[in-house]
Amino acid sequence: MDLKREIDLALTRRQFFGLASKGIGIGALASLLNGNVATGSPSQTGQTPGGGVPGLPHFPPKAKRVIFLHQSGGPSQVDLFDYKPALVRFQGSELPASVRMGQRITGMTSGQAKLPVASSIFKFSQHGQSGAWLSELLPHIANIVDDIAIIKTVNTDAINHDPAITFIQTGFQQPGRPSMGSWVTYGLGTENQNLPAFIVLISQAEAINADQPLFSRLWSSGFLPSSYQGVRFRSGSDPVLYLQDPPGINKTSRRQMLDAVSKLNNIAGEDYGDPEVATRIAQYEMAYRMQTSVPDLMDLSKESDATFEMYGPDSRKAGTYAANCLLARRLAERGVRFIQLYHRGWDQHNDLPRDLALQCNGTDQPTAALIRDLKQRGLLDDTLVIWGGEFGRTVYCQGKLTEANYGRDHHPRCFAMWLAGGGIKRGITLGETDDYSYNVVSDPVHIYDLQATILQCLGIDHKRLTFKFQGRHFRLTDIAGEVVTKVLA
Repeated sequence: MDLKREIDLALTRRQFFGLASKGIGIGALASLLNGNVATGSPSQTGQTPGGGVPGLPHFPPKAKRVIFLHQSGGPSQVDLFDYKPALVRFQGSELPASVRMGQRITGMTSGQAKLPVASSIFKFSQHGQSGAWLSELLPHIANIVDDIAIIKTVNTDAINHDPAITFIQTGFQQPGRPSMGSWVTYGLGTENQNLPAFIVLISQAEAINADQPLFSRLWSSGFLPSSYQGVRFRSGSDPVLYLQDPPGINKTSRRQMLDAVSKLNNIAGEDYGDPEVATRIAQYEMAYRMQTSVPDLMDLSKESDATFEMYGPDSRKAGTYAANCLLARRLAERGVRFIQLYHRGWDQHNDLPRDLALQCNGTDQPTAALIRDLKQRGLLDDTLVIWGGEFGRTVYCQGKLTEANYGRDHHPRCFAMWLAGGGIKRGITLGETDDYSYNVVSDPVHIYDLQATILQCLGIDHKRLTFKFQGRHFRLTDIAGEVVTKVLA
């Protein structure tokens, strides 16, 4: 057996060109295959893992970091933010064809003989100097309503969960694109060398009915270098798997092992020219530093009783939404660039009055506490907080409609989200929907517009943050998106 020949045959196409790049004349070939490699474009070669793109931010940012409170499943705007008193008159009547206008509906209600209008069972009232209408289910958010900007006219192209949540997180309905957190950390890098720039926290539903699954590709780096993918922190004593040293290994031997592995990886990097080797080296070093930084982050013993009281009793229970909101503030204090919370359980196709009340009971107080906590610590001014799901809920009932119970199907045409913090006007409500909360009447905000606005707050022109992949310059907002200037401070 010829070992050298076997190694040569094992070379991949990427490895071949990596080796060949040392030869004369490969520059011309590289310019044909990928102009960025030949010209040294910063979007491809001018970075070190976690370092950000040279020249970014494009203009002075209002926000340095993002906390995205994604409410997975689709909260009902009709029952929370979009007050429609006229629906009481239409209760139980068929959704007019003039309102639906032939728009598609999901297979879960397309077979129903009727699409009866269901007004909200919950009471609404106005709050704050802004006079914003909010459901009785949100008493704590009502207390901070003058610090947030509510958008009632967000709309999306997707009608089912997986494409919709993929769309709002990555700008594309099909998997494979980088997540928003990856785009942001790729562009801006990190402010903390001892923690990942993009961290994900997940909490389970308070609702009784089954909730939607979440997949790790939602925080994937896609075709960006893998150093920009989100790192999920778990609850319990081992928040990052395989981070701690195994029995019998001390810090000295761990350091010696990492130094030896780094030398081997550097040799491999020189031989094969694969940028992922540099990522691997950086990840080993990050894991080593995280052995100290993560236990300190997760140790809540130094938090005051007043803080726990503000976030609610669940904030002492690891893995709950309340505890994750408290951790989000601690991550923001430590300069983590993008903090993604996913909370499951908002998919109320039936038993909505019961399950929506349970969801709000578990999320309303800690969400408001996070805004108050950031504000009192001087962090809200440069932290952008986002709250919302992947779509809204229909005004018509799914299943049997009774006086005390109803369900709602998916509704992508209009739904509510809110923003707060760096770069966002305080105490405003943007957009109007029709009397059925079914169609946008004024100030539509598409998902691409939302993404463009988020990047704008971070000092990024969404049209200029691109990455060349397979011959095309990709961006988070694809070929669309307009900044929503009406919500900007």
